[in-house]
Amino acid sequence: MTATATAPAPAPPDERLVHASLARRLMGRPELGAVVGAAAVFLFFSFAADSFLQASSLSTVLYASSTIGIMAVPVALLMIGGEFDLSTGVMVTSSALLSSMFSYQLTANVWVGVGVSLVLTLAIGFFNGFLLVRTKLPSFIITLGTFLMLTGLNLGFTKLISGTVSTKTIGDMEGFVSAHAVFASQLTLGSVRLKVTVLWWLGLVALATWVLLRTRAGNWIFAAGGGADAARAVGVPVDRTKIGLYVAVAFAAWVSGQHLLFSYDAIQSGEGVGNEFLYIIAAVIGGCLMTGGYGSAIGPAVGALIFGMTSKGIVYAQWNPDWFKFFLGAMLLLATLLNAWVRKRAEATK
Repeated sequence: MTATATAPAPAPPDERLVHASLARRLMGRPELGAVVGAAAVFLFFSFAADSFLQASSLSTVLYASSTIGIMAVPVALLMIGGEFDLSTGVMVTSSALLSSMFSYQLTANVWVGVGVSLVLTLAIGFFNGFLLVRTKLPSFIITLGTFLMLTGLNLGFTKLISGTVSTKTIGDMEGFVSAHAVFASQLTLGSVRLKVTVLWWLGLVALATWVLLRTRAGNWIFAAGGGADAARAVGVPVDRTKIGLYVAVAFAAWVSGQHLLFSYDAIQSGEGVGNEFLYIIAAVIGGCLMTGGYGSAIGPAVGALIFGMTSKGIVYAQWNPDWFKFFLGAMLLLATLLNAWVRKRAEATK
């Protein structure tokens, strides 16, 4: 009796080398739901509001989107890294107040106040990140504490120094014109007038996308959010990564704060409260998971664009703006459900 040799079963192909169709690749993108939603919102208001497609209206929409998008991008990276920051809204105001008060009190060039503000705002971000990795407390608790402290400091110091709830005007100080050009100027492209914040926004999106997709730090961010312990086991510097993300959020808050200051040359100390939720909503609408480890930088930019189109589209359609928060909440829920569905479909096709 002779034994017949059985040929070994062929090894399954490496899934990394299998060519995926365009539709399959699109289904795997976290920002797909946001892009579909943005297209739907754009088409809706194009028919619902006659003035929505005018050049001046589109400029206003882009400006409203950029003021949210500048903060939504680093907030999204932080969420991909598995953390939250509830102090972002008031941190923007703190940054503006620091620039204004240091410039006015020192009677120096406003760029001195801008520089001091940058250092101190980055220190706030470092404080959040350092406290997080040292205490191991939830980021929700730590940044909620920072939110309350900054809210009190903003109001307390402003009243102590200026005697009112707003800062003194710095519009006539040396350096104001050049600072206004950097943070609050307006560009004209044909018939469209764009605020410089749109350029800041697009620049941050491009930088964040490059970091996430083309650098080792991007891999660290995804790994830290997907599972901190597992990431540490393979050598990812989780603590350093999370501190860096909080510092990045603080930098964006500084940029937004300088725009706020040099747009109006004075600041109300109570501004910014509640804006932190808008940044998180834009990130979630853009495909970032609340549990971390998944998302992109482009998605939150699209989420901010949806926010801008909705907030201004309601005005152009002459609806009651009191309904805006309802639409924002509905978009959040629908986007979350759509993102969950898209992700399940993407995983099912692998």
